[in-house]
Amino acid sequence: MAAAPAERMKAMRARRRADGLREIRIVVPDARSAKTRRRIAAQVAALDPRVESEAMDFIAAVADFDETG
Repeated sequence: MAAAPAERMKAMRARRRADGLREIRIVVPDARSAKTRRRIAAQVAALDPRVESEAMDFIAAVADFDETG
């Protein structure tokens, strides 16, 4: 008889731990959800273009610094 699903998962996790791996679970917003898409759109609309431009300039400068380092 096959092991129950919970037992198989427990054994798999034990094998992974023995291999130096650790299981993690990540929960992220569902971009397919209309509610989430509206919330993101509202947040983007509220951004200050000047502040965002400064941030992008900084990112570009850091990226250039890494390439010439």
